Amino acid sequence: MKTLRFITAGNVDDGKSTLIGRLLYDSDSIHTDQLGILQKQIRQEGQEIDLALITDGLRAEREQGITIDVAYKYFSTQKRKFIIADAPGHEQYTRNMITGTSNSDLIIILVDARKGITVQTKRHASIGSLMGIKKAIIAINKIDLVNYSEEVFEQIKVDFEAIKSNLKFDEIIYLPVSALVGDNIVEKSHRTPWYEGEALLKLLEKIEIPSTENLSSRFQVQWVIRPKNDDFHDYRGYAGLVLSGNYKVGDSVKIYPSEIETKIIKIEKNLETITEAKAGENVVLHFDGNFDISRGDAVVKSEEILTSGSAINSWISWLDHTELQIGKTYILQHRFRNVRAKVVAINRKWDVNEWKFSTTDTIKLNDIAQIAIKTNQNLFYDSFIDNPKSGNAILIDETTFATVGALMFLEQNN
Repeated sequence: MKTLRFITAGNVDDGKSTLIGRLLYDSDSIHTDQLGILQKQIRQEGQEIDLALITDGLRAEREQGITIDVAYKYFSTQKRKFIIADAPGHEQYTRNMITGTSNSDLIIILVDARKGITVQTKRHASIGSLMGIKKAIIAINKIDLVNYSEEVFEQIKVDFEAIKSNLKFDEIIYLPVSALVGDNIVEKSHRTPWYEGEALLKLLEKIEIPSTENLSSRFQVQWVIRPKNDDFHDYRGYAGLVLSGNYKVGDSVKIYPSEIETKIIKIEKNLETITEAKAGENVVLHFDGNFDISRGDAVVKSEEILTSGSAINSWISWLDHTELQIGKTYILQHRFRNVRAKVVAINRKWDVNEWKFSTTDTIKLNDIAQIAIKTNQNLFYDSFIDNPKSGNAILIDETTFATVGALMFLEQNN
């Protein structure tokens, strides 16, 4: 099955790090050397293993009692490979959560069984939905501290169902857990006989994630390969990552911005010739004819539609301590294509806590807003909701070269 990338989110002290630690520990996915360190701690301090230490790797993080960046963990079972993003829960670290969710297929939102749905629960759900995640697990944690109450579980479920109309999740699963004790993490717990679903690990192993192969075919040239060796004087290849969809030898394609139409006559991968390239594969494409194709050019199947234009509406998550400046020139980097761009208007700001828009003329660190952008050259892209692989970009300050904004393109009429 496809590797599952998921992110955990929740309020401070809701138990994200403990949940991940329990998942890794109970599924025997901790490296031997790390496990040895934790077991040594038990012998020396006479305490139980602090599962949060498995994910909170930095001493500074533990001293502050919070996770201050996005930490990634990798593990696998016999059925699937996993990549976990553990993002901080504080509102001031929204940018870190944007980073984690942008590459995730699923979000696990932790809810403290004693507190129920909070403002931060709504914020995490909102950001996950905004970033295009379609699958969500609502893990109602610390169920042991409410005596494994089915009534508490059902009330939180009802409360979340009341707000899900504001979200765009295709599937939401509710799960009672105790990360500290281990209930319903790797194995089903006998303490929740009223829960008819499966344990977290089983859910993660079987949940189906839509393949990017089913999206429109998108390829952007990263390198133009023209060896100077006389033995390869006729060689002209275009290397890059298949962002989505697939390409086959014989496909008719259109190359942007030149809008040249040609056919794929050869595909190479790892120095071997193949007949088909799929999403996620790094390949070299060869075309029928010699054309002026450059780094950043897009290759699209002739029958597929690619949005183009210099006036773009987009979501932006502002990542910099310096405010966004309307009219200032930034570098817009759309993977391997760079253009100069100005933000010409802030259409509205999204209050992720209250789920409402407001008018504003300033965008500060961690703000999320809809903006209008004007570029000095046409950009060729998809809306983020249609194809997140080609519907995102970043803004770069052309003076400091700092990444100041994450963009998610809207449909043209938005």
